[in-house]
Amino acid sequence: MSSKSSKETSIDKSIETSQESRVQINHVSDSMTLLLYLGLLIVTILTVWLFKHRRFRFIHETGLAILYGLIVGVIIRYGSPSYQPSITMISIEDSPEQSNKLPPEKVLVNMSVLNESQIYEYDYKRRLYGNDINAPILDEKATFNPEVFFNFILPPIIFFAGFSMKRKHFFRNIGSILMLAFLGTTISCFVIGGVTFGISRASARLASIVSLSECLLFGAFISATDPVTVLAIFSDLRVEPDLYALVFGESVLNDAVAIVLSESIETYGSAAAAGETAAISVLKAIGSFAGVFLGAIGIGCLLGCLTALITKFTQVREHPLLETSLFVLMSYSTFLAAEAVKSTGIVAVLFCGICQAHYTYNNLSDESKATTMSFFGLLNFLAENFTFVYIGVSVFTYSSHLWDPVFIVAGFLAMIIGRVLCVYPLCGLANIGRRRSGCAIGLSRMHVLAFSGLRGAMAFALAIRNTSSDARKIIFSTTLILVMITVLVCGGLATQMLQWMHIEVGVEEEPNRQRLDRQDSTG
Repeated sequence: MSSKSSKETSIDKSIETSQESRVQINHVSDSMTLLLYLGLLIVTILTVWLFKHRRFRFIHETGLAILYGLIVGVIIRYGSPSYQPSITMISIEDSPEQSNKLPPEKVLVNMSVLNESQIYEYDYKRRLYGNDINAPILDEKATFNPEVFFNFILPPIIFFAGFSMKRKHFFRNIGSILMLAFLGTTISCFVIGGVTFGISRASARLASIVSLSECLLFGAFISATDPVTVLAIFSDLRVEPDLYALVFGESVLNDAVAIVLSESIETYGSAAAAGETAAISVLKAIGSFAGVFLGAIGIGCLLGCLTALITKFTQVREHPLLETSLFVLMSYSTFLAAEAVKSTGIVAVLFCGICQAHYTYNNLSDESKATTMSFFGLLNFLAENFTFVYIGVSVFTYSSHLWDPVFIVAGFLAMIIGRVLCVYPLCGLANIGRRRSGCAIGLSRMHVLAFSGLRGAMAFALAIRNTSSDARKIIFSTTLILVMITVLVCGGLATQMLQWMHIEVGVEEEPNRQRLDRQDSTG
Protein backbone atom coordinates (compact mmCIF):
# COMPACT_ATOMS: atom_id res chain seq x y z
CA MET A 1 0.00 0.00 0.00
CA SER A 2 2.82 2.38 0.88
CA SER A 3 4.63 1.66 -2.41
CA LYS A 4 1.38 2.30 -4.24
CA SER A 5 0.97 5.62 -2.46
CA SER A 6 4.58 6.56 -3.14
CA LYS A 7 4.16 5.75 -6.82
CA GLU A 8 1.01 7.86 -7.07
CA THR A 9 2.79 10.72 -5.34
CA SER A 10 5.63 10.47 -7.86
CA ILE A 11 3.16 10.53 -10.76
CA ASP A 12 1.31 13.50 -9.30
CA LYS A 13 4.57 15.37 -8.80
CA SER A 14 5.68 14.73 -12.37
CA ILE A 15 2.31 15.86 -13.73
CA GLU A 16 2.40 18.93 -11.49
CA THR A 17 5.84 19.90 -12.79
CA SER A 18 4.77 19.37 -16.39
CA GLN A 19 1.58 21.37 -15.85
CA GLU A 20 3.50 24.24 -14.24
CA SER A 21 5.76 24.37 -17.28
CA ARG A 22 2.70 24.50 -19.57
CA VAL A 23 1.12 27.24 -17.45
CA GLN A 24 4.28 29.34 -17.74
CA ILE A 25 4.47 28.86 -21.51
CA ASN A 26 0.78 29.70 -21.94
CA HIS A 27 1.12 32.73 -19.67
CA VAL A 28 4.03 34.11 -21.68
CA SER A 29 2.32 33.49 -25.02
CA ASP A 30 -0.95 35.04 -23.76
CA SER A 31 0.94 38.10 -22.54
CA MET A 32 2.73 38.39 -25.88
CA THR A 33 -0.57 38.16 -27.74
CA LEU A 34 -2.30 40.81 -25.63
CA LEU A 35 0.75 43.07 -25.82
CA LEU A 36 0.76 42.61 -29.57
CA TYR A 37 -2.86 43.76 -29.92
CA LEU A 38 -2.36 46.65 -27.51
CA GLY A 39 0.72 47.72 -29.47
CA LEU A 40 -1.27 47.63 -32.70
CA LEU A 41 -3.97 49.81 -31.16
CA ILE A 42 -1.37 52.28 -29.88
CA VAL A 43 0.28 52.53 -33.30
CA THR A 44 -3.15 52.94 -34.93
CA ILE A 45 -4.09 55.76 -32.55
CA LEU A 46 -0.80 57.60 -33.11
CA THR A 47 -1.15 57.26 -36.88
CA VAL A 48 -4.74 58.51 -36.72
CA TRP A 49 -3.56 61.55 -34.79
CA LEU A 50 -0.91 62.22 -37.43
CA PHE A 51 -3.45 61.91 -40.25
CA LYS A 52 -5.91 64.21 -38.49
CA HIS A 53 -3.12 66.69 -37.83
CA ARG A 54 -2.16 66.63 -41.52
CA ARG A 55 -5.84 66.54 -42.62
CA PHE A 56 -5.20 63.35 -44.56
CA ARG A 57 -8.54 61.63 -45.25
CA PHE A 58 -7.69 58.95 -47.80
CA ILE A 59 -7.70 56.24 -45.15
CA HIS A 60 -9.63 55.94 -41.90
CA GLU A 61 -8.44 54.46 -38.61
CA THR A 62 -10.33 51.24 -39.34
CA GLY A 63 -8.46 50.84 -42.62
CA LEU A 64 -5.19 51.50 -40.83
CA ALA A 65 -6.09 48.91 -38.21
CA ILE A 66 -6.67 46.30 -40.93
CA LEU A 67 -3.37 47.11 -42.68
CA TYR A 68 -1.39 46.96 -39.46
CA GLY A 69 -3.15 43.71 -38.59
CA LEU A 70 -2.20 42.22 -41.96
CA ILE A 71 1.46 43.11 -41.42
CA VAL A 72 1.55 41.60 -37.94
CA GLY A 73 -0.40 38.56 -39.14
CA VAL A 74 2.35 37.83 -41.67
CA ILE A 75 4.99 38.17 -38.94
CA ILE A 76 3.11 35.82 -36.60
CA ARG A 77 2.46 33.29 -39.35
CA TYR A 78 5.95 33.10 -40.77
CA GLY A 79 8.26 34.54 -38.10
CA SER A 80 6.94 33.43 -34.71
CA PRO A 81 8.73 30.83 -32.53
CA SER A 82 7.90 27.29 -33.54
CA TYR A 83 7.19 25.86 -30.08
CA GLN A 84 4.74 22.98 -30.28
CA PRO A 85 2.82 21.41 -27.40
CA SER A 86 3.13 17.65 -27.03
CA ILE A 87 0.72 15.88 -29.38
CA THR A 88 -0.42 12.27 -29.37
CA MET A 89 -2.64 10.99 -32.17
CA ILE A 90 -5.31 8.52 -31.02
CA SER A 91 -7.40 6.69 -33.60
CA ILE A 92 -10.81 5.35 -32.62
CA GLU A 93 -11.70 2.27 -34.63
CA ASP A 94 -14.91 2.54 -36.65
CA SER A 95 -17.84 0.65 -35.22
CA PRO A 96 -21.58 0.59 -35.95
CA GLU A 97 -22.14 2.45 -32.68
CA GLN A 98 -19.58 5.19 -33.43
CA SER A 99 -19.98 5.74 -37.18
CA ASN A 100 -23.33 7.53 -36.91
CA LYS A 101 -22.37 9.77 -33.99
CA LEU A 102 -21.13 13.34 -33.92
CA PRO A 103 -17.78 14.07 -32.22
CA PRO A 104 -18.23 13.90 -28.43
CA GLU A 105 -17.98 17.10 -26.39
CA LYS A 106 -15.69 15.41 -23.88
CA VAL A 107 -13.32 12.46 -24.21
CA LEU A 108 -12.13 10.37 -21.26
CA VAL A 109 -8.80 8.77 -22.12
CA ASN A 110 -7.48 5.83 -20.11
CA MET A 111 -3.72 5.96 -20.61
CA SER A 112 -0.57 4.73 -18.95
CA VAL A 113 1.40 7.56 -17.33
CA LEU A 114 4.76 6.57 -15.83
CA ASN A 115 3.63 2.95 -15.94
CA GLU A 116 0.45 3.75 -14.03
CA SER A 117 -3.05 3.64 -15.56
CA GLN A 118 -4.77 7.05 -15.32
CA ILE A 119 -7.98 8.55 -16.73
CA TYR A 120 -7.81 12.07 -18.18
CA GLU A 121 -10.52 14.36 -19.54
CA TYR A 122 -10.20 16.30 -22.81
CA ASP A 123 -12.65 18.81 -24.32
CA TYR A 124 -13.76 19.06 -27.95
CA LYS A 125 -12.27 22.10 -29.68
CA ARG A 126 -12.52 21.87 -33.45
CA ARG A 127 -11.96 19.66 -36.47
CA LEU A 128 -8.34 19.63 -37.61
CA TYR A 129 -6.91 19.46 -41.10
CA GLY A 130 -3.40 18.41 -42.02
CA ASN A 131 -1.89 21.89 -42.00
CA ASP A 132 -3.52 22.77 -38.67
CA ILE A 133 -1.78 20.11 -36.61
CA ASN A 134 1.67 21.69 -36.74
CA ALA A 135 0.58 25.34 -36.51
CA PRO A 136 2.78 27.46 -34.15
CA ILE A 137 1.30 28.10 -30.71
CA LEU A 138 1.28 31.88 -31.28
CA ASP A 139 -0.99 31.36 -34.30
CA GLU A 140 -3.50 29.71 -32.01
CA LYS A 141 -3.11 32.26 -29.23
CA ALA A 142 -3.67 35.15 -31.65
CA THR A 143 -7.08 33.69 -32.50
CA PHE A 144 -9.74 34.33 -29.89
CA ASN A 145 -12.86 32.31 -29.16
CA PRO A 146 -15.65 33.73 -31.38
CA GLU A 147 -17.86 34.10 -28.30
CA VAL A 148 -15.46 36.81 -27.09
CA PHE A 149 -16.79 39.03 -29.87
CA PHE A 150 -20.42 38.45 -29.08
CA ASN A 151 -20.04 38.70 -25.31
CA PHE A 152 -17.47 41.47 -24.91
CA ILE A 153 -16.62 43.28 -28.16
CA LEU A 154 -19.95 43.79 -29.94
CA PRO A 155 -22.17 44.88 -26.99
CA PRO A 156 -20.36 48.20 -26.33
CA ILE A 157 -20.30 48.99 -30.07
CA ILE A 158 -24.02 48.37 -30.50
CA PHE A 159 -25.00 50.02 -27.21
CA PHE A 160 -23.09 53.18 -28.04
CA ALA A 161 -24.76 53.32 -31.45
CA GLY A 162 -28.15 53.54 -29.74
CA PHE A 163 -26.95 55.66 -26.83
CA SER A 164 -25.26 58.32 -28.99
CA MET A 165 -28.08 58.54 -31.53
CA LYS A 166 -29.17 62.05 -32.50
CA ARG A 167 -32.84 61.47 -31.90
CA LYS A 168 -34.15 64.58 -33.64
CA HIS A 169 -32.79 63.71 -37.07
CA PHE A 170 -33.24 59.97 -36.56
CA PHE A 171 -36.95 60.14 -35.82
CA ARG A 172 -37.49 62.78 -38.49
CA ASN A 173 -36.33 60.18 -41.04
CA ILE A 174 -37.71 57.15 -39.21
CA GLY A 175 -39.94 55.97 -42.07
CA SER A 176 -37.11 55.82 -44.60
CA ILE A 177 -34.73 54.32 -42.04
CA LEU A 178 -37.14 51.52 -41.12
CA MET A 179 -37.77 50.78 -44.78
CA LEU A 180 -34.05 50.54 -45.57
CA ALA A 181 -33.24 48.59 -42.41
CA PHE A 182 -36.04 46.02 -42.44
CA LEU A 183 -37.20 45.67 -46.02
CA GLY A 184 -33.84 46.63 -47.51
CA THR A 185 -31.84 44.16 -45.43
CA THR A 186 -34.29 41.38 -46.27
CA ILE A 187 -34.08 42.17 -49.99
CA SER A 188 -30.29 42.31 -49.81
CA CYS A 189 -30.15 38.99 -47.95
CA PHE A 190 -32.21 37.09 -50.51
CA VAL A 191 -30.59 38.77 -53.52
CA ILE A 192 -27.09 37.98 -52.25
CA GLY A 193 -28.12 34.45 -51.34
CA GLY A 194 -29.79 33.86 -54.71
CA VAL A 195 -26.95 35.29 -56.79
CA THR A 196 -24.22 33.39 -54.93
CA PHE A 197 -26.25 30.18 -55.11
CA GLY A 198 -26.76 30.59 -58.86
CA ILE A 199 -23.12 31.37 -59.61
CA SER A 200 -21.83 28.63 -57.31
CA ARG A 201 -23.75 26.04 -59.37
CA ALA A 202 -21.22 26.66 -62.14
CA SER A 203 -18.52 25.09 -59.96
CA ALA A 204 -18.91 21.38 -59.29
CA ARG A 205 -16.84 21.71 -56.13
CA LEU A 206 -18.94 24.58 -54.75
CA ALA A 207 -22.19 22.92 -55.76
CA SER A 208 -21.28 19.93 -53.61
CA ILE A 209 -20.36 22.08 -50.59
CA VAL A 210 -22.65 25.12 -50.45
CA SER A 211 -26.44 24.71 -50.29
CA LEU A 212 -29.19 27.29 -50.78
CA SER A 213 -29.73 27.77 -47.06
CA GLU A 214 -26.01 28.39 -46.57
CA CYS A 215 -25.99 30.94 -49.39
CA LEU A 216 -28.94 32.69 -47.74
CA LEU A 217 -27.06 32.61 -44.45
CA PHE A 218 -24.11 34.26 -46.19
CA GLY A 219 -26.56 36.84 -47.55
CA ALA A 220 -27.75 37.61 -44.01
CA PHE A 221 -24.17 37.95 -42.74
CA ILE A 222 -23.00 40.22 -45.52
CA SER A 223 -26.14 42.38 -45.45
CA ALA A 224 -25.05 43.84 -42.09
CA THR A 225 -23.57 47.23 -42.97
CA ASP A 226 -21.03 49.02 -40.78
CA PRO A 227 -20.22 52.44 -42.27
CA VAL A 228 -18.15 53.59 -39.28
CA THR A 229 -15.49 54.93 -41.65
CA VAL A 230 -17.97 56.92 -43.74
CA LEU A 231 -19.82 58.22 -40.67
CA ALA A 232 -16.57 59.44 -39.11
CA ILE A 233 -15.81 61.39 -42.28
CA PHE A 234 -19.40 62.69 -42.39
CA SER A 235 -18.96 63.92 -38.82
CA ASP A 236 -15.57 65.55 -39.49
CA LEU A 237 -16.89 67.35 -42.58
CA ARG A 238 -20.29 68.13 -40.96
CA VAL A 239 -22.39 66.62 -43.73
CA GLU A 240 -26.07 67.59 -43.82
CA PRO A 241 -27.78 65.92 -40.84
CA ASP A 242 -30.60 64.17 -42.71
CA LEU A 243 -28.15 62.27 -44.91
CA TYR A 244 -26.08 61.38 -41.86
CA ALA A 245 -29.22 60.17 -40.08
CA LEU A 246 -30.19 57.93 -43.01
CA VAL A 247 -26.77 56.25 -43.20
CA PHE A 248 -26.44 55.97 -39.43
CA GLY A 249 -30.01 54.82 -38.80
CA GLU A 250 -29.92 52.14 -41.47
CA SER A 251 -26.63 50.73 -40.19
CA VAL A 252 -27.79 50.65 -36.56
CA LEU A 253 -31.06 48.83 -37.23
CA ASN A 254 -29.91 46.60 -40.04
CA ASP A 255 -27.31 44.98 -37.80
CA ALA A 256 -30.17 43.85 -35.59
CA VAL A 257 -32.20 42.67 -38.59
CA ALA A 258 -29.22 40.76 -40.04
CA ILE A 259 -28.68 38.89 -36.77
CA VAL A 260 -32.31 37.84 -36.46
CA LEU A 261 -32.48 36.98 -40.18
CA SER A 262 -29.47 34.68 -39.83
CA GLU A 263 -31.06 32.92 -36.86
CA SER A 264 -34.34 32.54 -38.77
CA ILE A 265 -32.54 31.07 -41.78
CA GLU A 266 -30.81 28.57 -39.51
CA THR A 267 -34.21 27.68 -38.06
CA TYR A 268 -35.50 27.15 -41.61
CA GLY A 269 -32.50 24.97 -42.46
CA SER A 270 -32.96 22.84 -39.34
CA ALA A 271 -36.67 22.40 -40.01
CA ALA A 272 -36.04 21.48 -43.64
CA ALA A 273 -33.31 19.02 -42.65
CA ALA A 274 -35.76 17.39 -40.24
CA GLY A 275 -38.00 16.55 -43.21
CA GLU A 276 -40.68 19.17 -42.65
CA THR A 277 -42.44 20.69 -45.65
CA ALA A 278 -41.23 23.95 -47.16
CA ALA A 279 -44.34 25.79 -45.99
CA ILE A 280 -43.89 24.65 -42.39
CA SER A 281 -40.18 25.50 -42.50
CA VAL A 282 -40.90 29.02 -43.80
CA LEU A 283 -43.58 29.59 -41.17
CA LYS A 284 -41.19 28.47 -38.44
CA ALA A 285 -38.52 30.84 -39.75
CA ILE A 286 -40.98 33.77 -39.84
CA GLY A 287 -42.20 32.93 -36.35
CA SER A 288 -38.63 32.74 -35.11
CA PHE A 289 -37.84 36.13 -36.66
CA ALA A 290 -40.85 37.84 -35.07
CA GLY A 291 -40.48 36.16 -31.69
CA VAL A 292 -36.76 36.77 -31.30
CA PHE A 293 -36.87 40.36 -32.56
CA LEU A 294 -39.88 41.45 -30.52
CA GLY A 295 -38.63 39.61 -27.44
CA ALA A 296 -35.24 41.30 -27.65
CA ILE A 297 -36.84 44.73 -28.12
CA GLY A 298 -39.03 44.09 -25.08
CA ILE A 299 -36.09 43.08 -22.89
CA GLY A 300 -34.01 46.05 -24.00
CA CYS A 301 -36.78 48.58 -23.45
CA LEU A 302 -37.80 47.00 -20.14
CA LEU A 303 -34.35 47.16 -18.57
CA GLY A 304 -33.70 50.60 -20.06
CA CYS A 305 -36.90 51.96 -18.54
CA LEU A 306 -36.19 50.15 -15.26
CA THR A 307 -32.85 51.95 -15.05
CA ALA A 308 -34.63 55.24 -15.72
CA LEU A 309 -37.08 54.59 -12.88
CA ILE A 310 -34.32 53.64 -10.45
CA THR A 311 -32.32 56.77 -11.23
CA LYS A 312 -35.41 58.97 -11.07
CA PHE A 313 -36.99 57.79 -7.82
CA THR A 314 -33.87 57.11 -5.76
CA GLN A 315 -31.14 59.40 -4.50
CA VAL A 316 -28.39 57.43 -6.19
CA ARG A 317 -27.48 60.56 -8.19
CA GLU A 318 -25.97 61.94 -4.99
CA HIS A 319 -23.22 59.34 -5.42
CA PRO A 320 -21.98 59.66 -9.04
CA LEU A 321 -19.67 56.65 -8.81
CA LEU A 322 -22.50 54.37 -7.72
CA GLU A 323 -24.82 55.94 -10.28
CA THR A 324 -22.40 55.40 -13.13
CA SER A 325 -21.67 51.83 -12.01
CA LEU A 326 -25.39 51.06 -11.87
CA PHE A 327 -25.90 52.52 -15.35
CA VAL A 328 -23.08 50.44 -16.86
CA LEU A 329 -24.11 47.19 -15.16
CA MET A 330 -27.80 47.55 -16.00
CA SER A 331 -26.92 48.27 -19.62
CA TYR A 332 -24.66 45.23 -19.99
CA SER A 333 -27.06 42.97 -18.10
CA THR A 334 -29.57 43.64 -20.88
CA PHE A 335 -27.37 41.76 -23.31
CA LEU A 336 -26.87 38.83 -20.93
CA ALA A 337 -30.57 38.67 -20.01
CA ALA A 338 -31.59 38.40 -23.66
CA GLU A 339 -28.97 35.74 -24.37
CA ALA A 340 -30.03 33.79 -21.27
CA VAL A 341 -33.61 33.43 -22.58
CA LYS A 342 -32.33 32.47 -26.07
CA SER A 343 -33.19 35.83 -27.60
CA THR A 344 -30.71 38.18 -29.30
CA GLY A 345 -28.60 40.24 -26.93
CA ILE A 346 -27.35 42.57 -29.66
CA VAL A 347 -30.89 43.70 -30.51
CA ALA A 348 -31.74 44.06 -26.82
CA VAL A 349 -28.69 46.15 -26.00
CA LEU A 350 -29.34 48.41 -29.01
CA PHE A 351 -32.84 49.29 -27.85
CA CYS A 352 -31.63 49.53 -24.27
CA GLY A 353 -29.16 52.18 -25.46
CA ILE A 354 -31.95 54.10 -27.20
CA CYS A 355 -34.10 54.00 -24.03
CA GLN A 356 -31.19 54.93 -21.80
CA ALA A 357 -30.45 57.97 -23.96
CA HIS A 358 -34.10 59.01 -24.12
CA TYR A 359 -35.15 58.43 -20.51
CA THR A 360 -32.26 57.61 -18.16
CA TYR A 361 -29.64 60.09 -19.34
CA ASN A 362 -31.64 63.13 -18.22
CA ASN A 363 -31.98 61.66 -14.71
CA LEU A 364 -28.22 61.38 -14.22
CA SER A 365 -26.08 63.88 -12.38
CA ASP A 366 -23.86 66.13 -14.49
CA GLU A 367 -20.78 64.16 -13.49
CA SER A 368 -22.39 60.84 -14.43
CA LYS A 369 -23.59 62.23 -17.76
CA ALA A 370 -20.05 63.15 -18.72
CA THR A 371 -18.60 59.91 -17.36
CA THR A 372 -21.05 57.55 -19.05
CA MET A 373 -20.79 59.23 -22.44
CA SER A 374 -16.98 59.27 -22.27
CA PHE A 375 -16.78 55.70 -20.96
CA PHE A 376 -18.99 54.16 -23.62
CA GLY A 377 -17.37 56.30 -26.30
CA LEU A 378 -13.98 54.94 -25.23
CA LEU A 379 -15.23 51.34 -25.18
CA ASN A 380 -16.78 51.79 -28.63
CA PHE A 381 -13.58 53.25 -30.09
CA LEU A 382 -11.33 50.52 -28.67
CA ALA A 383 -13.74 47.69 -29.52
CA GLU A 384 -14.17 48.80 -33.13
CA ASN A 385 -10.46 49.25 -33.74
CA PHE A 386 -9.61 45.99 -31.99
CA THR A 387 -12.07 44.20 -34.27
CA PHE A 388 -10.49 45.60 -37.43
CA VAL A 389 -6.98 44.84 -36.14
CA TYR A 390 -8.13 41.29 -35.47
CA ILE A 391 -9.62 41.05 -38.96
CA GLY A 392 -6.22 41.86 -40.44
CA VAL A 393 -4.34 39.47 -38.16
CA SER A 394 -6.78 36.60 -38.70
CA VAL A 395 -6.21 36.57 -42.47
CA PHE A 396 -2.93 34.76 -41.79
CA THR A 397 -3.39 33.21 -38.34
CA TYR A 398 -6.95 31.84 -38.35
CA SER A 399 -6.94 28.08 -38.88
CA SER A 400 -10.40 27.74 -40.45
CA HIS A 401 -9.90 29.47 -43.78
CA LEU A 402 -11.09 27.88 -47.00
CA TRP A 403 -10.51 30.21 -49.93
CA ASP A 404 -12.60 29.79 -53.07
CA PRO A 405 -12.08 32.41 -55.83
CA VAL A 406 -15.42 31.63 -57.50
CA PHE A 407 -17.37 32.18 -54.30
CA ILE A 408 -15.41 35.36 -53.50
CA VAL A 409 -16.19 36.84 -56.92
CA ALA A 410 -19.81 35.70 -56.65
CA GLY A 411 -20.09 37.24 -53.20
CA PHE A 412 -18.61 40.54 -54.37
CA LEU A 413 -20.97 40.80 -57.36
CA ALA A 414 -23.94 39.73 -55.25
CA MET A 415 -23.10 42.33 -52.60
CA ILE A 416 -23.12 45.13 -55.19
CA ILE A 417 -26.35 43.91 -56.81
CA GLY A 418 -28.02 43.51 -53.42
CA ARG A 419 -26.99 47.02 -52.35
CA VAL A 420 -28.30 48.58 -55.56
CA LEU A 421 -31.64 46.76 -55.32
CA CYS A 422 -31.89 47.71 -51.65
CA VAL A 423 -31.19 51.46 -51.92
CA TYR A 424 -32.58 52.81 -55.18
CA PRO A 425 -36.06 51.21 -55.32
CA LEU A 426 -36.72 51.78 -51.62
CA CYS A 427 -35.53 55.38 -51.70
CA GLY A 428 -37.82 55.95 -54.67
CA LEU A 429 -40.66 54.42 -52.70
CA ALA A 430 -39.83 56.55 -49.66
CA ASN A 431 -39.83 59.68 -51.82
CA ILE A 432 -43.56 59.25 -52.45
CA GLY A 433 -44.14 60.39 -48.89
CA ARG A 434 -41.06 62.59 -48.48
CA ARG A 435 -41.87 64.84 -51.44
CA ARG A 436 -45.01 66.03 -49.68
CA SER A 437 -42.86 67.47 -46.90
CA GLY A 438 -40.25 68.78 -49.34
CA CYS A 439 -37.39 66.49 -48.32
CA ALA A 440 -37.17 63.86 -51.06
CA ILE A 441 -33.91 61.93 -51.36
CA GLY A 442 -32.15 63.15 -54.49
CA LEU A 443 -30.28 60.84 -56.85
CA SER A 444 -26.88 62.02 -55.63
CA ARG A 445 -27.90 61.17 -52.06
CA MET A 446 -28.97 57.72 -53.21
CA HIS A 447 -25.51 57.23 -54.73
CA VAL A 448 -23.91 58.16 -51.39
CA LEU A 449 -26.27 55.83 -49.50
CA ALA A 450 -25.40 52.94 -51.81
CA PHE A 451 -21.69 53.73 -51.53
CA SER A 452 -21.89 53.86 -47.73
CA GLY A 453 -22.83 50.20 -47.38
CA LEU A 454 -19.49 49.09 -45.97
CA ARG A 455 -19.22 45.73 -44.25
CA GLY A 456 -17.48 45.51 -40.91
CA ALA A 457 -17.53 44.20 -37.36
CA MET A 458 -21.02 42.68 -37.40
CA ALA A 459 -20.58 40.72 -40.65
CA PHE A 460 -17.22 39.45 -39.41
CA ALA A 461 -18.57 38.45 -35.99
CA LEU A 462 -21.52 36.59 -37.50
CA ALA A 463 -19.30 34.68 -39.93
CA ILE A 464 -16.61 33.72 -37.42
CA ARG A 465 -19.05 32.36 -34.85
CA ASN A 466 -19.34 28.96 -36.56
CA THR A 467 -16.70 27.62 -38.94
CA SER A 468 -17.26 23.92 -38.29
CA SER A 469 -18.04 22.87 -41.89
CA ASP A 470 -16.41 23.51 -45.26
CA ALA A 471 -19.33 25.71 -46.30
CA ARG A 472 -18.98 27.86 -43.16
CA LYS A 473 -15.22 28.14 -43.73
CA ILE A 474 -15.80 29.41 -47.28
CA ILE A 475 -18.41 31.88 -46.00
CA PHE A 476 -16.05 33.17 -43.30
CA SER A 477 -13.08 33.60 -45.64
CA THR A 478 -15.22 35.37 -48.24
CA THR A 479 -16.74 37.66 -45.62
CA LEU A 480 -13.25 38.57 -44.44
CA ILE A 481 -12.21 39.61 -47.96
CA LEU A 482 -15.38 41.65 -48.56
CA VAL A 483 -14.99 43.48 -45.25
CA MET A 484 -11.42 44.46 -46.10
CA ILE A 485 -12.29 45.58 -49.64
CA THR A 486 -15.21 47.76 -48.58
CA VAL A 487 -13.39 49.32 -45.62
CA LEU A 488 -10.20 50.09 -47.53
CA VAL A 489 -11.71 51.11 -50.89
CA CYS A 490 -15.06 52.67 -49.99
CA GLY A 491 -13.73 54.15 -46.76
CA GLY A 492 -10.75 55.64 -48.55
CA LEU A 493 -12.89 57.19 -51.30
CA ALA A 494 -15.66 58.55 -49.04
CA THR A 495 -14.40 62.15 -49.11
CA GLN A 496 -14.04 62.09 -52.88
CA MET A 497 -17.51 60.60 -53.22
CA LEU A 498 -19.00 63.56 -51.33
CA GLN A 499 -17.18 65.94 -53.67
CA TRP A 500 -18.25 64.08 -56.80
CA MET A 501 -21.88 64.06 -55.68
CA HIS A 502 -21.74 67.76 -54.63
CA ILE A 503 -22.98 66.95 -51.14
CA GLU A 504 -23.10 69.98 -48.87
CA VAL A 505 -20.59 69.95 -46.01
CA GLY A 506 -19.83 72.35 -43.18
CA VAL A 507 -23.46 72.33 -42.01
CA GLU A 508 -24.03 73.63 -38.48
CA GLU A 509 -25.08 71.19 -35.75
CA GLU A 510 -28.67 72.41 -35.57
CA PRO A 511 -29.39 73.94 -38.96
CA ASN A 512 -32.72 74.77 -40.44
CA ARG A 513 -34.20 71.72 -42.05
CA GLN A 514 -32.14 70.77 -45.08
CA ARG A 515 -33.77 69.53 -48.26
CA LEU A 516 -32.25 66.40 -49.64
CA ASP A 517 -33.76 66.94 -53.06
CA ARG A 518 -31.91 70.19 -53.71
CA GLN A 519 -31.30 70.55 -57.42
CA ASP A 520 -27.71 69.83 -58.32
CA SER A 521 -25.85 68.57 -61.32
CA THR A 522 -25.96 64.95 -60.21
CA GLY A 523 -29.31 64.73 -58.49
